[in-house]
Amino acid sequence: MGMGTGMGMGTGMGHGPPKKRYNQESGKKRNLMKKLGINGFGRIGKLTVWHHVGRKYVDELVVNIGREVGTSLADIAHYVERDSSYGLLRGYLHGYNSAPAVQDVDEAKGTMTINGMKVTFLQASRNPAQIPWKDQGVRLVVDTTGKFLDPTLPPDHPNGSVRGHLDAGAEKVVVSAPFKIKDKKSDLSGAMPDDAVTTVMGVNGNDYDPRQHKIVSNASCTTTCLAHMMKPLLNVFGPRKILSASMSTIHAATGSQQVLDRLPKTGAGDLRKNRSVMNNIILTTTGAAKALRLVIPEMEHIGFIAESVRIPTSTGSLIILVLNLQEEPSGESVRRETINEVYRQAAEIDPNKYLHYTEKQNVSCDIIGLPKAATVIEGHETHTRTAEITLDLKNVPGMDQGVIGSLKDSIIRIPVTQAVIYGWYDNEMGSYVNIMGDRVVSVAENM
Repeated sequence: MGMGTGMGMGTGMGHGPPKKRYNQESGKKRNLMKKLGINGFGRIGKLTVWHHVGRKYVDELVVNIGREVGTSLADIAHYVERDSSYGLLRGYLHGYNSAPAVQDVDEAKGTMTINGMKVTFLQASRNPAQIPWKDQGVRLVVDTTGKFLDPTLPPDHPNGSVRGHLDAGAEKVVVSAPFKIKDKKSDLSGAMPDDAVTTVMGVNGNDYDPRQHKIVSNASCTTTCLAHMMKPLLNVFGPRKILSASMSTIHAATGSQQVLDRLPKTGAGDLRKNRSVMNNIILTTTGAAKALRLVIPEMEHIGFIAESVRIPTSTGSLIILVLNLQEEPSGESVRRETINEVYRQAAEIDPNKYLHYTEKQNVSCDIIGLPKAATVIEGHETHTRTAEITLDLKNVPGMDQGVIGSLKDSIIRIPVTQAVIYGWYDNEMGSYVNIMGDRVVSVAENM
């Protein structure tokens, strides 16, 4: 199948002159930036703080919450130190025999020390344009709110805009979600401003050009997993051999869902997200297919459907990818061993180790917190089946009837293999936040 060539996953680093990189194994780094700004302190915002106080690429963090929290800064410290999915921050960073990670809480200054790193909390404004990034000395911001996703809106938009960060003093913004352009008549890719780009590290990370781009979408957890599932297959089979594809993500609950049933908000169209997340399997939607085309342009030539099912778990998700592959004229079928070998080799040569391949039997808890695993391919469950598709050329639009009449039989039979592939991903910390941390560092290194 020629699987030994053309399967490089890309380093994901930006353009520009080479600079000394962060080396996780040795712990060596070059601080090109003193401070990092984080806007929003929900699930992704909090875990982004966990990532960076552990990584220590920057010296300080400035976190904008945008509103008063609890009764004191101690309540924020309580929230930082504990997590229902990942346990205590101290255990996450240093194991069970460790001192508290949060210390030196200073109510007057709005600061605390987390794992030895100074973290300043801002609680005055939720509008990006009004956050004092310049006064704080912040040049790079990670927006984790999930609210400011339209890069076409002006910085002074009354409801706020991601461009407001730039007006407030930031030079670059990394967004922890896919872009959503509010003008429904506009195509997502066609309407994209020249200074905005969507990347998935290890797939199209080099599409980020530090000389051009100011706003970088890190796509979504699902798109990240899906891109790393599709890229090796496209490298080997090409888009012409993949006749169609579909995916379903069996996705953990998110903060947009309700603990108990409640009335929908005004104008809400999806009534299912207002049902209890603890008691239901909930059908919903995903923008992964649309975002995937921005990350892997070859997907434009493949019919693709993406669906999402929410289940009552706190994190840890699964993509079930179904492909229809055209067989070779030689009659050699694509078997499960062929598919698994594609992923096995791709994982071996992936310089970032974002792609994992295993033949062990996993459950969702097994991949929670797994460092920087964009996807864990469960080779044990890969399945293929080859069958013939019968096609009557008389029913094919545009076919020359004279050509059809010259044939002995207008019926043709095409061998097609359907493949089912399973990919696990930790939709919060392990996969998404850790890989976004690499995106942030690569942007910082080229500023």
